[in-house]
Amino acid sequence: MTLDRAVMAFAGAMILVSLTLAYMASPYWLLLAAFVGANLFQAAFTGFCPLAMILKRLGVAPGPAF
Repeated sequence: MTLDRAVMAFAGAMILVSLTLAYMASPYWLLLAAFVGANLFQAAFTGFCPLAMILKRLGVAPGPAF
């Protein structure tokens, strides 16, 4: 799995977890989904992604975007 796919998979999983927790526990969990979405949005323009930096240090093979 490349770095790009790992970042997208993690972001998708976090959004799904956030939506599930918002439905089952508290609507405040939607703030997590908003944070993930905002981070993806800024990463598209700046190229700065904290998760990509962490995964790169852990040895995940880089992909074309990061």
